[in-house]
Amino acid sequence: MQKTELPLAVEGYPFIVLSGFATLIFAILDLMPLALLGLVLTVFVTYFFRDPVRVLPADPHAVLCPADGKVIVVEEVEDNRFLQKRVQKISIFMNVFNVHVNRIPLAGTVEEVILSPGKFYAADKDKAVLHNEFCALTLATPTGHRYTVVQIAGLIARRIVCRAEEGDQVTAGERFGLIRFGSRVDLYLPLPTRVQVKVGETVRAGESILGHLAPPAQINQEESVA
Repeated sequence: MQKTELPLAVEGYPFIVLSGFATLIFAILDLMPLALLGLVLTVFVTYFFRDPVRVLPADPHAVLCPADGKVIVVEEVEDNRFLQKRVQKISIFMNVFNVHVNRIPLAGTVEEVILSPGKFYAADKDKAVLHNEFCALTLATPTGHRYTVVQIAGLIARRIVCRAEEGDQVTAGERFGLIRFGSRVDLYLPLPTRVQVKVGETVRAGESILGHLAPPAQINQEESVA
C-alpha cells in the first residue's frame, strides 16, 4: 500500500500548485482582486490537505478513530451489505475544516475493497449511507475479528481516495486514504463491542479511542446463540 509521511497529503499537491500558479499569474498581471482571491484559495486548499502527525494510544486492543470530525451515529444495526450480521455502527461526519486523511482503526489484513459509484447527498443525512458513492474496506484482525470501515462521499466531496488493496497488512493508525471535500466515515464493528464515545463528541483520527472489541471467544459465543 502506498504510504506517506508528509505534512500534506500527496493528493493535494496538484490543487495547491494550480491555485498557487494562478495566484502568481494574477499578481504579475496586476489583477489584485483575483490575486487576493487566489491567495485565499491557495491557503484554504493547503489547510484542507494537511496531514498532521498523530500520537497513537499505547493500548493495542483499542479501536482507533478512522476520521476527524463529529460522531453522528452510535447504534446497533443489522448489516446486510458488508459483514452480514448484527453489528455496532459508529458514524463520523467530517466538515470542510476537519483533517480529511483517514486512518486504520485496528491492525489486520485487508480482505476486500469495494468501490461503489453513487450520488452525492449531504453526508450527515441517512440517505447518504444507501445512495452516495462509497469505498468499503473489510479487514480481519490477528485475533479473528472482522470489521468494515466505509468512506462515504458527501455533498461537496467528489473523490474518494483509498490506498489500501486486498491482501495488505495494515497497522492501527496507519493512513489509508482521504475524501475531498467534506464527507463521512462509517465503522461496522462486531458485537459485543464496548463503545466509549457518544453522539455529538468531537474525535480525531488515530488518537481518539472509540471503544474496545470483546475477546474473540465471547464474540463466537454471541454468534452461536444468535
